Amino acid sequence: MNNNPTYNTDSIPAAEEIMSNHTAMKVLNEVNRAVLGKKRETAEILTAFLSDGHVLLEDIPGVGKTTLAVAFSKAMGLECKRVQFTPDVMPSDLTGFSVYRREEDKFVYREGCVFCNILLADEINRTSPKTQSALLEVMEERRVTVEGTTRAVPSPFIVIATQNPSGTAGTQMLPEAQIDRFMVNLSIGYPDFNSELEVARAAGRQPRTARTEAVTNAQEFLQMQDAVSRIYIKDEIIEYILRLVSATRDHRDLVRGASPRATIALVKMSKAWAWLSGRSYVIPSDVTAQFYYVISHRISLNANAKMQNRTKHSVTDEIIKTVELPLMGAK
Repeated sequence: MNNNPTYNTDSIPAAEEIMSNHTAMKVLNEVNRAVLGKKRETAEILTAFLSDGHVLLEDIPGVGKTTLAVAFSKAMGLECKRVQFTPDVMPSDLTGFSVYRREEDKFVYREGCVFCNILLADEINRTSPKTQSALLEVMEERRVTVEGTTRAVPSPFIVIATQNPSGTAGTQMLPEAQIDRFMVNLSIGYPDFNSELEVARAAGRQPRTARTEAVTNAQEFLQMQDAVSRIYIKDEIIEYILRLVSATRDHRDLVRGASPRATIALVKMSKAWAWLSGRSYVIPSDVTAQFYYVISHRISLNANAKMQNRTKHSVTDEIIKTVELPLMGAK
């Protein structure tokens, strides 16, 4: 198989027509100064942002999720808000509500916390299903309706939601339909020894995010998203993506496969990864690099697979090895 595609150059956008990824690299450099030892994870999160998608992090407390969200918002020049989800958080805390103002003798709308560019929804699986649904609706629609009036949230609007590991006290699992709304799922995990040593040495000083500088702004970031959307992808690669996703639906170790939304997400993420890699077109390795992150939260292992100690990672690796690569010669 040929993994180094040759394309009809008439159909590929010229390099000068695709906005440079230089600014995106500067964003990553700033974030990685604040979040140590997690370069692949931060790159994956930026890839999801460029794809206009939301990120679900499944992690224990204290590994730097808030630091990560703040670092991204500062480097990108965006407004960031954080919500600590608890059982008593109400949908109106997110969407906003009206209060009576005596001096004006009228009700005045007060915006909820979703009116920002980056929302860190911390421990989303600790709050009520009604509040979870309110957040997921905003994520999908990019607007809220309160008392009959619809208001758009700022653009870009990105959610970084965290959930505690399944089985943690005081949590309830997100429904499958809600998890499917997130473009990618990943774990930050513990830092490596040297990174944690540097963090420990800096204890008591100003936060590392205090030194994070804005290298772009909302308007430039929207232009980057537009550049990603114009990345060229051959039909053969789209068909390859569909074969990969379809393979999850009848795999012997899976009780549930990925939805068509996963196919769309994998196309978008592959385009963004190609753009960050400095190309104006997608190649198969862009797809395989993103497959696990897009698919892992959309599949479920069956009982037999769990008894054999199989993991979602091993299943996705097997699918990648067994699904035939596309032939990439020019037509």
